Formats: sequence, C-alpha cells, structure tokens
Amino acid sequence: MSPVASPLVSIVTVNFNGSEDTIEMIDSLTRITYANIEIIVVDNHSENDNPRIIKERFPSIVLYESNVNMGFAGGNNLGIMRARGDYVLLLNNDTIVDKGFLEPLVAKMQSDQRIGCVSAKLRFYYDRSVIQFAGYTPIDHRTMRSFAIGYREKDKGQHDNDKETPYAHGAAMMVSMKVIREIGIMSYVFFLYYEEADWSYRIKNAGYTIWYIHNSLVYHKESISVGKLSASKVYYQNRNRIVFMRRNVEGKDFYLGILYQLAVAIPKNALKYLAKGKFTYFYAYVRAIGWHLRNVVNPLIHDNPFL
Repeated sequence: MSPVASPLVSIVTVNFNGSEDTIEMIDSLTRITYANIEIIVVDNHSENDNPRIIKERFPSIVLYESNVNMGFAGGNNLGIMRARGDYVLLLNNDTIVDKGFLEPLVAKMQSDQRIGCVSAKLRFYYDRSVIQFAGYTPIDHRTMRSFAIGYREKDKGQHDNDKETPYAHGAAMMVSMKVIREIGIMSYVFFLYYEEADWSYRIKNAGYTIWYIHNSLVYHKESISVGKLSASKVYYQNRNRIVFMRRNVEGKDFYLGILYQLAVAIPKNALKYLAKGKFTYFYAYVRAIGWHLRNVVNPLIHDNPFL
C-alpha cells in the first residue's frame, strides 16, 4: 500500500493491571507491515501495575494515565479523544496481531464510503488454529442472544470471505474518524460489556455497514482482566443486557424481551447460582436488577456523548 493510500491509523488500547500483556501486544505491532500508525495506551487507573514501564519500553507511544477506572467504554473514549488518525482501531491489550493484519482493514474501509466499521478475524491465542470470531449472528431482541460465527471451529478456510456482520467485536474493531464525529463515541453508561454492540447499532442506524474481514488476523487471549467468570462479569453482563435493550429495542420486542429477562433468564441463572452456593454471583444478579430499579428514568441511559 503506497504512502498516499496509507492513511494514519490510531491504535487505541486500554491497560488495566496488564502492562506485560500490553507490552507483548505493542511488540507485535512493531513488526507489522503497515507503517503509518500511532499507538495510544490508556491506563485505566491500574492498582497493581506500573503502566510507565510501557512508555519506557516504547517511548514513541502516547500514554495517558486516567485517575479513575473508566471501564472499557470510557477508557477507549479517552484514547479516541487523543487520536489523530483517519481511522481508529480499538485493539484489546490481550491480543497479538499478524504482521499483515492492518492493510486489509484499511483497504476495506477505503473501498466504500458507506462502510463505517470493520472487524478482524479472531483466533484463540492459546490454540492458534481455532477461531473465536468470524462475524456475529443478529441479536435476538427478545432473548438478547447472539452467537459468534466460527466459534471454536478449526480454521480450515471455511470463513475466508468478507461479509457484513450485525456488530463488531470490541477486541479488534476499526471505525472511521468521520463516522465517530458524526455518531459520537461509546456510551459511558455501559462501563463494561455490550458497549461495542451498542456503538455498532448507532453506526448502522446512521446508514453505515459493518464488515468482518477474513484476511486480517488477530490472536486473542480473551478476558484476562476479568476472567472467565467473576462477580463483576455477572453484574455488568446482566445489567448491560437490559441497558442495551432500553437503548436499542422498541415496541413489542422490548416488552417481550424485558418480560423474558425478568421472568425467565435472570431468575433461572440467579437461582442456579443460589442452589450451588455461589452467593457472590447471586448477589451480582440482584445488584444488576437493583441498578435498573434505581435508574428507571435516568436520562444518562440514552445519552450519546460526542467528541
């Protein structure tokens, strides 16, 4: 890709108690074949970490240290606010990139002005032949279920074609700065989980398309900062599932969806944890519902912040 066709890409990553992973990720970026990038690291007020070792190892990066933990949405927003590129790539700090991963993303974005966002193919870091993400199925507005296409499949080329996807994967998603200026940054209300799906909905509602790019490859360690299951994950996933519904689902589907979540999904899972004696997870469910009872008319739930 010639310099004329190589616009500046701002790569934003959020660090929280994970400097060693962030360093490993940036080290992989130093070997990519696309040269016109800037790297912005937002430290989300790490408690057991020294993020300045990242800057010491890579002096050319931009390091911003937040004095509070802003969550995934807020941390990435802080990075986007400092981005100078034509495109912003949100890249999880627990990823390793293939050396040629960036050219296909940029080429796709440049091929059509109505493309607002693209996502790389994700494979699992610890088993690099296995797919984590090759696009998503649509979110069912009643059950709020969606599935990653190709999840846990051996990559035999069965998903080697670009295709539209209902929403992007937050571990490696590129958005045009033009689109960001038009539709705004991610909603702060989410903090963690569902923020990229909500942002994707706003991108699509503005008339843009979102694509999975098959020949852009990123390896993902997945959920290092939160873990496979934790009280924090239980709380934010269940709280934000309903936040997402309140922001994006209307009419009959909204009422049926709320009824399903309150009468079926949440009681079923909460009672399952209670029966197994996992009281911390049970109380996380209770707190998730309690948050909505306290914020029935909170206008911030529907707020869309802008640059």
